[in-house]
Amino acid sequence: MDSDPQAPAADPPTTTRPSGPDPKTPRRIFHARSILFIVLCGLVAFLAVSFLPQITGPATSPQTHIVQPLPTALSVPTPTPTPTPAPTAAPSPPAAPVPAGPAAAAPQRLIYPAADMDVPIHPLEPSAADQASQSIVPPDTMDGYWLTPYGVPGAGSANTTYVAGHDWVDRDAPFNRLSTRAAAGDKLTVVTATGELSYRVDTVATYDKAGLKDSPIWQVVPNRLVLISCYTDDPWGKNVVVVASPDPQAPVH
Repeated sequence: MDSDPQAPAADPPTTTRPSGPDPKTPRRIFHARSILFIVLCGLVAFLAVSFLPQITGPATSPQTHIVQPLPTALSVPTPTPTPTPAPTAAPSPPAAPVPAGPAAAAPQRLIYPAADMDVPIHPLEPSAADQASQSIVPPDTMDGYWLTPYGVPGAGSANTTYVAGHDWVDRDAPFNRLSTRAAAGDKLTVVTATGELSYRVDTVATYDKAGLKDSPIWQVVPNRLVLISCYTDDPWGKNVVVVASPDPQAPVH
């Protein structure tokens, strides 16, 4: 009988392979894959070594941190001593106004109207011991005494003029009134061999006798006049000191 031309062809017979490796697969396929894997690994390593630094930039070294020790009381540095400058002389006090009147000369008389004083003045040279202790011991009279080692009043004076007098306890005396009547602003006159000099009182103050030698009254001030006596309220413990300067408004004699 003729076969039908449109009839489907019969399926080829199915064969079943046994499990496990095919004994007919060549072993060189495995070796080719291994060699290819090794080559690819080498290529990747070469590319990493050659181009990775350029992509990521140069490697940076880790920063080093220096830990500073904490300060302690013993670590405080000792300051370097600076050289001590040489001592300089203390500035001299300003000179009193220079009188335009008579030339400097020894005082002969003191006239102090506000204190009711009009006394002669005698020269007195203190002993070396008196000068060292700045103690003043005038003669026991009611007159005034000019301390000759110091200044003289008048034009050309180079130091302070000092006149001292006793305070009397049991009687009225001219120098007692320095304690009771003298005041800043008073006017007084000193008569010298060359003329008369007018003064105006700057200050009236008391000093302990023990501290008088260290007081500022002994500063060198040309043309200044200082009157010294015992203080009537404490004649054994204190001195009264009247400081006067030439009166610029007084007429020239």
